[in-house]
Amino acid sequence: MTTLGAWREGIRRVNRAPAILVGVWMSTTIVALPVTLGTAVEQPGGQSSVAVSPPIAATDWMEELTAQATGVGVRFRPTTIEFDAIRRTLIGSLANLHRPIITMSAVATYIGLWIFLAGGALDRYARNRTTRAHGFFSASGVFFFRFLRLGAVMAIVYGFVFQFLQPWLFERVYPHLIHDVTVERTAFLMRMFVNGVFGLAVAACEVIFDYARVRAVVEDRRSMVGAAVAALRFIWRNLASAVSLYLLDVVLFGVAVGAYAMVAPAAGGIGGSAWMSVALGQGYILARLWVKLVFWASETALFQGRLAHAGYVARPTAVWPESPAAEAIRN
Repeated sequence: MTTLGAWREGIRRVNRAPAILVGVWMSTTIVALPVTLGTAVEQPGGQSSVAVSPPIAATDWMEELTAQATGVGVRFRPTTIEFDAIRRTLIGSLANLHRPIITMSAVATYIGLWIFLAGGALDRYARNRTTRAHGFFSASGVFFFRFLRLGAVMAIVYGFVFQFLQPWLFERVYPHLIHDVTVERTAFLMRMFVNGVFGLAVAACEVIFDYARVRAVVEDRRSMVGAAVAALRFIWRNLASAVSLYLLDVVLFGVAVGAYAMVAPAAGGIGGSAWMSVALGQGYILARLWVKLVFWASETALFQGRLAHAGYVARPTAVWPESPAAEAIRN
């Protein structure tokens, strides 16, 4: 399967299962409601605006916390669903331990929810056919604890990247590069270079762990370290395709963000009601969730296509148990 073919197939798979997108959106909305509907979130200057105003979007409370965060806490913000979101949320949470218990509880619930839903969503996209609710939640339960173990591996890797690699690049390498530089443009280019190196490191980690989840689901792997190593082997053997597909998905995300950036000021400038803002914010969240699911589905399609696995999943399809009477009639 070509890279473009995998990308298109990923979009088709997501569009064929709209219930997953709607369920993901409703789940995150419910998790955020205790905060967005009026829970007091203390800030240095008083109460948060989220606590006293109507909810503009289901995850705006995270953005509100970001406004007052410092240091590594600036990464505490909602993203498309993602273990990437979990990684950033965890980092922000650890940097803001003084937050109210309701906020910390919502963060923990958010993380657990997405670890749970990831297995069911990937299983549905890998099978590329209807699995019904019992099939979805069966896969979610099977992979929940496996992805928890993968999360521990991710925490170690991202901890190294953000606690060691990032300071080393920006506090030691960058000052050394511009030590004798007198031209501002050169210093700017050096800064962009260092940013690029760090961005590549983060993107590489995200791609590897994405394919680790894909291989864990498609091949029913129990060892998450083994899944990560297998993912690295697959990426290395299909480097151009994996990178191209990731860039295509990033472009899709950029389109969603760009569209929102153009529409949001116009909607705010026409004196629209609060409900207009609510609808716009929720539409943006839905778009971001859809893009993240396309990431997963397209990576699954590429992996299956390259290994002639199309539609194959090692784990048997979950079957809803029949009553003893129906089983007796069948026999």
